[in-house]
Amino acid sequence: MAGRQIYYACKSCNFISEVNVCPRCGGECSKEWQGMVVIADFEKSDIAKKMGITANGTYALKVR
Repeated sequence: MAGRQIYYACKSCNFISEVNVCPRCGGECSKEWQGMVVIADFEKSDIAKKMGITANGTYALKVR
């Protein structure tokens, strides 16, 4: 049985990815994060505006 995929969240921009260095901003990532939001149209999203998100993608709500 294959191992479970680990996802990391950027401590700077909250972007979630499968690598421990953020592919969006180059920031440090953490395995300790909570909640997730998928932004499909950041220009029309009130949540994206509140979180300061400027690109579509999957983001953590809280990163430690």
